[in-house]
Amino acid sequence: MENGARTGEAVVFPGMGPTRFADVGKFMVINPIARELVAVSNDTLGYSLVERFKQTPGDYSEYAQAAFLINCLAMARWAEQEHGARPEACVGPSFGGKAAAIYSGALDPAQGISMAVRLARLQDEFFAEEHTDVVTSSFARVPDEALREVLDGMDARGEWYDIACRVDRDFHMVSLRREHLDAFKKELRGHGGLPLYEMHPPMHSSAFGNLRKRADAEIFADLEFRDPKLPVIADQDGTVITTADGVRTLLLDGFVRAVQWPEAVAALQQRGISKVYVCGQDSLFGRVGVTTRTFDVVPVNPQMVMRPKRRPKARRQAG
Repeated sequence: MENGARTGEAVVFPGMGPTRFADVGKFMVINPIARELVAVSNDTLGYSLVERFKQTPGDYSEYAQAAFLINCLAMARWAEQEHGARPEACVGPSFGGKAAAIYSGALDPAQGISMAVRLARLQDEFFAEEHTDVVTSSFARVPDEALREVLDGMDARGEWYDIACRVDRDFHMVSLRREHLDAFKKELRGHGGLPLYEMHPPMHSSAFGNLRKRADAEIFADLEFRDPKLPVIADQDGTVITTADGVRTLLLDGFVRAVQWPEAVAALQQRGISKVYVCGQDSLFGRVGVTTRTFDVVPVNPQMVMRPKRRPKARRQAG
């Protein structure tokens, strides 16, 4: 890959995927950086995160979310220690924005962990009462122009939808009512698309303004944001954020604004970034073409961190 004069590095905190204790539990109890953050979590939350995570079913429980956040941060610090990573910026699409806020210095870890858990509870409560019929569908192999044709048909039929995330030119997430999901996926397949999975609670829609208001009043009012020591790239439009209020607004706007990953990638490229460390379990943002074509991508995940170091072979002495 040709990066020209670009030599900078950045950290990417991926959006959250299914997180199981079996995949990361060993990392959390053995890795010294993760253990340090788990201790902060235990003191902040008043319970053993590892035990709650281990015993609670569900890939997106509040304990799974706290664990994902902690592990992302631990892996970023590991990349600094073991790879000599010297990031000049960070970005966190979707859930990854929480990790970016902490890593950048805008929030301390205790506040960030508490925020993540409280937001998880608030979202579960909110979507149990409002927008209960809305899901977010993710799909690949549908270029922008083909998706526009599908969405125009929905407009003509008076069906509600909202684009939640543009991951790449042919990879999107769209929120819609569950009753229209099967027909939607059938149309996508007709364009050669590959529907992947559905999420509830849904995400990133202007229809969720009441959720943003509640998060602001009930959770963010208690947080003390600082100007970040490391610039944060907005996943919604690529804006470079350097103020406390900017990070605060970025996180709140995550409820109501779509992720535009290609714009975030372009912003990193414009800042001279050539290498990104994708810190966390990732099956998406570090793997799509817009990322791999633009950067040297270094995945940093629990399996990589836990891999035994190779010892250099001892030289045989001449006898």
